[in-house]
Amino acid sequence: MNDNTQVRVSAFVDEARLTDRLAAMARIGATENGGVNRQALSKEDAAAQAQLVQWGAALGLAPSRDAAGNLFLRLEGTDASAKPVLTGSHLDSQPTGGKFDGVYGVLAALEAVEAIVASGVRPRGPIDIVAWMNEEGSRFAPGMMGSAVFAGQRGLENVLAVTDANGVTVEAALREVREALRHVPERELGGPVAAYVEAHIEQGPHLENEGLTIGVVNGIQGKRTFAVRVEGEAAHAGTSTRAERKDALLAAVAMVQALADAFHDAQDVVKFTVGRFEVKPSAPSVVASLVEFSIDLRHPDSQVLRDLGDKVRPICEANAGVCAVQVKELSTAMSLEFPAPMRGLVRAAAQRLGLAHRDILSTAGHDARYLHAVCPSGMIFVPSHLGLTHCEAEFTSSADSASGARVLAEVLSELAA
Repeated sequence: MNDNTQVRVSAFVDEARLTDRLAAMARIGATENGGVNRQALSKEDAAAQAQLVQWGAALGLAPSRDAAGNLFLRLEGTDASAKPVLTGSHLDSQPTGGKFDGVYGVLAALEAVEAIVASGVRPRGPIDIVAWMNEEGSRFAPGMMGSAVFAGQRGLENVLAVTDANGVTVEAALREVREALRHVPERELGGPVAAYVEAHIEQGPHLENEGLTIGVVNGIQGKRTFAVRVEGEAAHAGTSTRAERKDALLAAVAMVQALADAFHDAQDVVKFTVGRFEVKPSAPSVVASLVEFSIDLRHPDSQVLRDLGDKVRPICEANAGVCAVQVKELSTAMSLEFPAPMRGLVRAAAQRLGLAHRDILSTAGHDARYLHAVCPSGMIFVPSHLGLTHCEAEFTSSADSASGARVLAEVLSELAA
């Protein structure tokens, strides 16, 4: 830092400005029921990125994009050779998503950087605000593609080949977004990073229930995801006999029930979800010939997650009957713990600002998972009303949003000093 080290940058966070920007972003891809549909690499996603670039330009932040579709806004520091501190989250949403998931972290980062600029304190190292490509994985699976490629955990070519439900590849969708943002220069993929901090809504009820404002995230629970394809044979619903049928739907239902039984946990620590289930030809009088479904499996203990995940394939095969089944693991991410010094910075900032806080485990996945592999990383949680998330009723108060941005501003100013 410069001689203005006693300046508390958090004092320059503007709650009304942050609230207005969140509302402006919520209008891009707005749904009738008050949520957003801004899926990865869609026209709405491109529009949100363009808006972010516009806000950054007013602050003199230099925009850039990498080959994985990640968008960056840079506040230069006094030392051109210093590694950048990264902060942000994502702009994409679920099809019926809320106004805060992901986008709050990006706009809290923008607000924190604007507060640093307004304070007159110039950081030694650069600060990059980042909007990661496809965190949600709703259009292109799996999620967290941009951060995974940036961190070297997934190959770019592998990601570019992924298709959505309409057969559009990530590569083709990226071309369209790149054209919409053609004035934004390209930057190299990856590179050294000093640290990463991600602000996010909790997506759970604990902070609100306990009357707390800040969650000091100590880690992220593990997750394994699978795609299951069950192949049967179409037949007439009225003329085909039971012995003749290869009913893919009945086989898939048996698999899901067997998995649910195997993963039942009286303590409710194991999280097992089948969130996508597609039947073909999906006709009332035709025996199903094909079923494809997803599996999302989570647990904070990595060994338990390994053991449970390894049961998926044999359970599906044991319940396939006369049908054929293919099980493909899409992603594996074991549980992790953020470094104590990063947690300490968040905790100390909350204490200085007089904000009630506690350590908390993230049971949802975030881009910080992949940045953890390449640099010291940490997260800041703010409350979610009733714990509702990935839905249109998602809500975090303006006061809590601003408090999270104040903590983030303090942490960033220290990391970039």
